[in-house]
Amino acid sequence: MLQTSPAPLRSILVIQTKYIGDIVLASALAENLRLEFPDARLVFLCEARLASFVIAHGIASEVVTFRRAHLRGTIPQRGKELYAMVRALRRFRFDLTIDLSDSKTSRMLTGLVNAKTRVGYNPTERPLRLLERQPANVFAKPFGFGGEHFVYRYLSPLQALGVGLHVTVPNIQPLPFETAKALALLGTHQLHPDAFIAVHAGASFEGRRWQPERFAEAIGEIASETGLGVVLVGGPDEREIAERIVARTASPVVNLVGTLSLETLLAVLKQARLFLGNESGPMHMAAAAGIPVVGLFGLTPPSQWGPVGVPSIALQPPMPCNCVASDICGRPDFSKAYCVWRLEVKPVVDAVRELLSRTHVKLERAI
Repeated sequence: MLQTSPAPLRSILVIQTKYIGDIVLASALAENLRLEFPDARLVFLCEARLASFVIAHGIASEVVTFRRAHLRGTIPQRGKELYAMVRALRRFRFDLTIDLSDSKTSRMLTGLVNAKTRVGYNPTERPLRLLERQPANVFAKPFGFGGEHFVYRYLSPLQALGVGLHVTVPNIQPLPFETAKALALLGTHQLHPDAFIAVHAGASFEGRRWQPERFAEAIGEIASETGLGVVLVGGPDEREIAERIVARTASPVVNLVGTLSLETLLAVLKQARLFLGNESGPMHMAAAAGIPVVGLFGLTPPSQWGPVGVPSIALQPPMPCNCVASDICGRPDFSKAYCVWRLEVKPVVDAVRELLSRTHVKLERAI
């Protein structure tokens, strides 16, 4: 057990500064910490746009936020953002910090917060640079509990702390009023629960986005064969992708891209019969809500980043890759590889058909 002194554990900081998919996967760690230390304040450090989702769904009791654009801005902007972040963190007087981000910035923050117990990874994902020190004093394996998926990477600090593993996959359900909002929104488009497929054609990086033209072709085949509706979801910066799909799809498509908060998006996904999309945050949200998932992958290994906890099919072109974008591909960097472009339409449609056939429609939903 973690307790090394009679003093109770009062506050825990989880440094997870990345994307919504990482937050979803890290929610399993948060649930285990809550079960083990029910009286401790659990705080997440995260990007400002993720804060309301983290709090609304009880992933953490409190958040400290930052703006990623400022951390990538001018030197004065970066300095001001870091100063504000550290000042906010120090007010909590944390007993325990867990660094999931495993970056130069997160290690610096761990050292400046200087909790009594500081968990980091050994070996680190990003090796220490010249003059950089490792502030952690408890070391987690890169992948604990015998798993290779990143959900186990985020659970690994529990093993290092001697904390039992009670929850292994994320389970995040929509709030009742968000469900009501989603049902009303779907009703305006004459869509019923379990009668549509949610499609996300975006991703954080261009190389992870299957071509919109192929999404359009796949959607047309699926809709005509199954009679299911299609709802496009995504963020405001993915509107152009959605418009290209709508323009090329013969079947009616409901385009909700750029119109939903993360909380409402989760509620819409919960009503879907199936999720089809690129490796992305919405894919992990759909899985956490309990929806069958067909995920499209490029160079990123599905064994590490695929959907967990639900019936799913992860599609990846054969490797090693016969490169289709040698002029722009930045392998071996996952974020700069375009391997997903090699996926053809037929295996995607076949995967949707197969997953629909082996998953049953839920007759009742918690609303």
